[in-house]
Order: sequence, then C-alpha cells, then structure tokens
Amino acid sequence: MKFDTPATTNPIDQLKVIGQPTDRIEGPLKTSGQAPYAYEQHEAVANQAYGFMVGSAIAKGRINNIDLAEAKAAPGVLAIVTAANAGKLGKGKYNAAHLLAGPEIQHYHQAVALVVAETFEQARAAAQMVKVDYVAAKGEFDLASVRDQGVEPKDELPDVSHGDFAKAFAAAPVQFDQTYTTPDQSHAMMEPHATLAAWKGDQLTLWTSNQMIAWSVGDIAATLGLPKEKVRLISPYIGGGFGGKLFIRADAILAALGARMAGRPVKVALARPQIANNTTHRPATIQRIRMGATADGKLTAIAHEGWSGNLAEGKVEVAAQPSQLLYAAENRLVSMRLAPLDLPEGNAMRAPGETPGLMVLEIAMDEMAEQLKLDPVQFRILNDTQVDPVKTERPFSQRRLIECLQTGAEKFGWDKRNAQPGARREGRWLIGMGVAAAIRNNLLVKSGARVRLERDGKVTVETDMTDIGTGSYTIIAQTAAEMMGVGLKDVSVHLGDSSFPVSAGSGGQFGANCSTAGVYAACMKLREAVAGKLGMAADQAEFVDGQVRLGSKSVPLRNAAQNGVVVAEDSIEFADLAEQYQQSTFGAHFVEVAVDAATGEVRVRRMLAVCAAGRILNPKAARSQVIGAMTMGVGAALMEELAVDKTLGFFVNHDLAGYEVPVHADIPHQEVIFLDETDPVSSPMKAKGVGELGICGVSAAVANAIYNATGARVREYPVTLDKILSSLPEMM
Repeated sequence: MKFDTPATTNPIDQLKVIGQPTDRIEGPLKTSGQAPYAYEQHEAVANQAYGFMVGSAIAKGRINNIDLAEAKAAPGVLAIVTAANAGKLGKGKYNAAHLLAGPEIQHYHQAVALVVAETFEQARAAAQMVKVDYVAAKGEFDLASVRDQGVEPKDELPDVSHGDFAKAFAAAPVQFDQTYTTPDQSHAMMEPHATLAAWKGDQLTLWTSNQMIAWSVGDIAATLGLPKEKVRLISPYIGGGFGGKLFIRADAILAALGARMAGRPVKVALARPQIANNTTHRPATIQRIRMGATADGKLTAIAHEGWSGNLAEGKVEVAAQPSQLLYAAENRLVSMRLAPLDLPEGNAMRAPGETPGLMVLEIAMDEMAEQLKLDPVQFRILNDTQVDPVKTERPFSQRRLIECLQTGAEKFGWDKRNAQPGARREGRWLIGMGVAAAIRNNLLVKSGARVRLERDGKVTVETDMTDIGTGSYTIIAQTAAEMMGVGLKDVSVHLGDSSFPVSAGSGGQFGANCSTAGVYAACMKLREAVAGKLGMAADQAEFVDGQVRLGSKSVPLRNAAQNGVVVAEDSIEFADLAEQYQQSTFGAHFVEVAVDAATGEVRVRRMLAVCAAGRILNPKAARSQVIGAMTMGVGAALMEELAVDKTLGFFVNHDLAGYEVPVHADIPHQEVIFLDETDPVSSPMKAKGVGELGICGVSAAVANAIYNATGARVREYPVTLDKILSSLPEMM
C-alpha cells in the first residue's frame, strides 16, 4: 500500500480498540516467567554449551601472540575462537569496528576470543587463562584535544546555513554565546546483549536480543560470508534496548562462530562490565550556542555548532539537529563535526541528536530569556514557528508546541515560580522550577505484515517487528482487532522472526506508527479477500463484532475461512508527504527540584510532560514510555557519565555500581498529558512516535530548575553536587 495522500476517515477512526488504555497482551507471560528472552531459550534447541568473551586489554594496537594452551586444557572447554581460526570475516554495514579483533585492535574490550565450555562457570574460568601479548599504540581518547580535527559529516548532518548568521548576530541588540558539554552515556538496559546460536548444516539460527531483525540478518550474513536466506533471527522478547541493540554486536557473531567450531549450539551473554566498552554508547559532545535577539525577545540569529568523536567508520552525534527546526529566526547556522577517537564505538541512544542537543539548547534558551528579562515559557512561545524555518515553504503537518507549553504551565503551577534564583526555601531545601521544550522528528519507514483469518474466526498477525518493552504486541493486536472487527482475545500476534515480513523495527521512535500502519495495510487486503469470499463489496462492508455487514446482510467473519485459512500480506510504503510537510512531535517538560542548601544534593520532586504526538494508540503503554523517558532524562541530568580513562582509553565505570541510573522511587510524582491530536499526513493510523520525545529536553528542564533553586548555572553535564556547592548560601 502506497501512502501518498493524507489519510481520510478509515476503520481505525472507530477507536473501539485503538486509542484505548490497554493492558499488555503478553504481560501474563512476562510476569509468570513464560516469555523466554534470548539467554533463556532453554527449549529452543538441545545440548547448549556456554561461551564467554575475552575482551582486549588495550585500546589501540595489535595482538602479537595468543597463548591458548592453558585455557584449552581447562575443565569442560570445548573450543576457543580467535581471529586466527575463525576463517575470513567481513564487517556489517552498521558496525564501525570488527566484532572479532585480530591482529589489529580498534578499541578497549573489543572481542579477541571466545571460550566455549560445558558450563558458564567453566567458560568464564578458562577465559581468564587466555594469555594475550599485545603491542600497544598511541590512541586519542579526549574529545577536547581532537576537536580541531573534526570534519563535516556530509551524509548525516551537512552544514545548514540560512540567511546571514554572522551579520545578523553582530547587529543584534542582545547577544548570547556559551559552550556546553555532554558526556559519554551508556544505554544500561536491563537485559544484556545475548545470543543462542545453532547450525543445521549451513543454516544458521540465532535466538538473540535485537531491535532490527532485517538489518541484522543482512549484517550477520555479510560478516560470516553467508547468503541472507541461510540466516534466521528470532527475537520475540527483548529486555530493553534504547538503541544499543539496533545492530548486531559481538555476542551474535561469537555465538555463531563458537557453535560452528564446537559442533553444537552455543549461548553467549555479555557480562555487564563488557557492555559499556564492547557495544555502543552515546558519544560525548561539545556544543556552542550563539543567539541574537531584538530587545523585545524575537530571535534573529541562531548558531548551534557541535563536535563529537568516534572510530574511523563511526557516526556523528547529530546534536545540533534540533536547532534546525525548533525556533524561528531568519538567520541560522547549524553544524556538527566528527573528530577521530579510539574509544569504543559511539552510536544511537534514545533520541540520538535531539537528546544531547536539547540538553544544551534548552539551557541556552533559559539563559537568553534571563538576559532579556522574559519568562522562559513566554520566550519560547514568542519564537514559535508554524513552518520549517529553513524551508519556509514547507509547513509543519502539526505543531502544537505553544499549547504544550501553555497547558503544562497551567497544570504545573508555573505562575507560582519565583524568577529570582534561590528565593524559595523550605527549611534546609532550596526549591526551583524549570522548563524545556521538546522536539523529535517523525521518521517513516516501510513496514510489512502478514495477516490470517483462521477457520475459527481468529486473526493471526506475523511481522518481524520487535517489542523492546514498548508494547508492540498490544498495539499491533489492537490494530488488527479494530480493522477486522474482533476483540483483542481473538487476535494472536507473532513478532521478532526473520521468517516473517520485514517491518520498520524498533528504533528512531518510528516503530509503533510504521509497524501498525503495515498491519493496517495487510488488514485492508485481508478485508478485501474476506469480502470477496462472502460476496460483498469490500469498500462498503463493515467489520463489526465478529460479523461482516453490508446493508441488511450480516455474516459471521469466520464463514469466510470455512473452506480454508484466508491469508493476506502487504507493506505500507511512504511517498513524498514528508517532503511536502515537516513532520515532528512536540512537547514541554516541567520539573520541580529541591536542593539541599548545605550539601547540594538534588531531589526531583515532581515532573510533568505534555506531548503532542499524533494519535496515541495505547495511552497506557505510551504513558509508561514517556515516564521511563522522563526518568532517563533525570539520569542524564544528574548522574550518568561514562568516565573516560584518557591514558588507557576505556570507560572506567563500566557496571551498574559505578554507572548510576535513576529508578522510579527517585521521583515521587510524574504526570503525562497527551494532547488530543491526529496527524493524517503521518500514516493511516494518524499516529506518530512518542517514546523518544519523552526524554527530549528533560535534562535541561532539570538543570534549569536547579538554577532557579540555587543560582548555579552548570553547563557541563551531569549536574553533580560538586558543581553546585560554590553557589549555595553561606552556612550559618
């Protein structure tokens, strides 16, 4: 199905099942331990062995020699994989570094060997006996020191120059110029990267934890030198990803190689300390913001320049991207530079670009508002735009940022905020409020599904879409139920298998909208087939309560399958509407903090997110997604930082003892408001994504609240108490 004209009234608009707050249909399986995650696929295949990865002890250089004698002789050892015996290996399209090193080492904890043994404990013990002789080389591990070597990433974020920034900035009566930094961050998902691999002849099956099935099939095939049809990926349940499982990682390749060498299935899970350095992370950034405004607060010039680092074939963190679209200004400069670093690979993490970009831009907006003596909410409203500020002929399909800000201000009690920093105190606690705007692009990706009407009238959906804890099972079931006129209990959903039609996958906030649109397309075909079998006109027939109706005629849906299962398959393909309209999601975040006047300890008391993100397919799941994102944003604001050893080139705090993340108990009150919105330009579902919007701007709202409480303006994340102490009042 081509989606090339804005959606009109369609079966989804009935909202009998779609749009209703719905419990997860797979919830009982998960809460009873019956949903097998990758490492728990005990029944998938017999005679499973265990693999343990050996990671490089240096960040850059080469392997001179590997001594395996002691490890091979250890109890239970079945095989040891190294680059020397693994055969010729390629590199996947989505990997910057090779997933098995040798002899060249590209980053710390790059895999150099896999030890396979009868038990996990035997594999781990033998891995300690692998002796590797390295020749270290000098590496670059400090972004600030290589900043000047940065190059324009023309394929990802080419420089945006609109109007004459330099001239407008110089002429502006009010000017602002500051530099900010955001640190390296880890995805820290609950489930580690894990894979079970089994060969049957030349056919490889991997039970793995992966967000993007089709991408990963291609990269596994390319790495191992196999035809794509010889690789099957199965990933029905995933315990979080946040972008860290978009691409194949060492666990998948090592498990496949280990299984081939050992001659039996092998499972591999990366240990928590290996995840930070062996997989991917959100890269650190340096960002400079310049703004020019009239005396009454209208922005005339915006420049957002940023720098991030990565391995030679790695991606840039597109942190400056939100400054292309968020605020009006006739003159604009937006640029990113990618500098060479020898740290582990940087790549996508929840709302890549927008998250670190808004961490900075939304502090700068507050600082500029203060300079102008304007309320931060009013300053943002004053500089709203209804058209793409760079391509002014292109309107936003929906842009309700002002409504998000106004609704949030009213509900949160923004009028009670004292603009004077440090003015509100409750005993030992300094109280402050902060705000930030949010924007996240609406991405559209082709997505397919297969739908079957079974003989008993039940509907089965198959698609390689994944559920990373986001609720994909439920919204897909809701879509099929709405389209076919049945209840949720009559829909069965099968996900995460490369033998199913290719979907959008879980990433970039596009998964929900695109995958359900793919199911919509397949259901439209199934409705046609069913109507044809029942002798009805498909465009006139109604599918309601398990019946197909046309005029006075009403026939049970199951009758269409009395002579055999009816199957339909289709994909949603998006045309050029995204070129005609700028499609984004918008939001506003409000935060209240209490800061200990003596110690600088920060407690987040309450948070509110107001989101405009198209039709909300399942408000219950969407609320959970946004609350999770808000919590993650607090982590980025206050505690999350991968500490770099700039001599040896690795992340020191590579576990959950040293890399701290917030939990629900850290924030007493969180509220989410979804504006009632449909976007017919986005898809037949009239939905957009929301799971990443929820983190965009949150960290800045926290930082702004801390400033309001204390007068401490911190421009280097995370905002730890040592950066606040000097601004606290004198102890009495």
